[in-house]
Amino acid sequence: MKINRYQLIPLETCSFKLDGGAMFGVVPKVFWEKTNPPDENNRIVLHARCLLLNSPERKILIDTGVGTNWSEKFSSIYCIDNSLFSMEKSLSQNDIHPEEITDVIITHLHFDHTGGATKLIDGKWQPSFPNATYYIQRKQYEWAMNPSLRDKASYFNERYQPLVDKNMVVFTEGNQKLTEGIELIVINGHTFAQQLVKIYDSDTTLLYCADLLPFTSHIPLPYIMGYDLQPLVTLNEKIDVLNKAVEENWILFFEHDPFTTTATLERNEKGIIFIKEKFEKLP
Repeated sequence: MKINRYQLIPLETCSFKLDGGAMFGVVPKVFWEKTNPPDENNRIVLHARCLLLNSPERKILIDTGVGTNWSEKFSSIYCIDNSLFSMEKSLSQNDIHPEEITDVIITHLHFDHTGGATKLIDGKWQPSFPNATYYIQRKQYEWAMNPSLRDKASYFNERYQPLVDKNMVVFTEGNQKLTEGIELIVINGHTFAQQLVKIYDSDTTLLYCADLLPFTSHIPLPYIMGYDLQPLVTLNEKIDVLNKAVEENWILFFEHDPFTTTATLERNEKGIIFIKEKFEKLP
């Protein structure tokens, strides 16, 4: 797919697992297990699917995946699996080297979105994309450096603080146009100042949904993660985004859905929004 000057390339970086109940909040298991079957520990599979915007002038990466060099205990808890695909493999398959990445947009600083922003080299965390500028919302960074007891387990500042220390970060503030055809849209339900990425031209719009809509199965309005700090805010943000997606025929890009990469939506006669067309991930 090409939008504006950019060739859009999905990058599979790893799979991992999270608790199914936590992923669907108040929705009973009898409903969500139909679309997201759990394992014996009630965990469901997620992918860490990033997106590369490739143009002659810039190579812009959205999110960096879970990354590597996690402890054995951590990897076991979250069942992190890099055996089938990784950021390095995905970039290599597209003849791109990490040094060629010019920009990295971090939607938010949870470990599954920014764990791959740095890598461990000789005992020190170094930038995975040494020539890139990293874009992080200032309010998200401030929260990540002093999170609540409820969400502090999602943040590992050794994975992103080296970028700040090396002056590689541009702190964004609020909604803004990053460059021609790319806008940042700030939402606050999941965490404070998560930035979604809207890529567009006169014909096509794609929204990188990050953790507003991790799966296609989160499209029904009550399906909101238990991880979200402000679930009622998430509800209103979903209503706004889903309505725009229907009215303006947006393509939605799903970062965590193991089965579906993108989808478009429509509304039926009862006013309920559902999937019109989706692109399923190849095995």
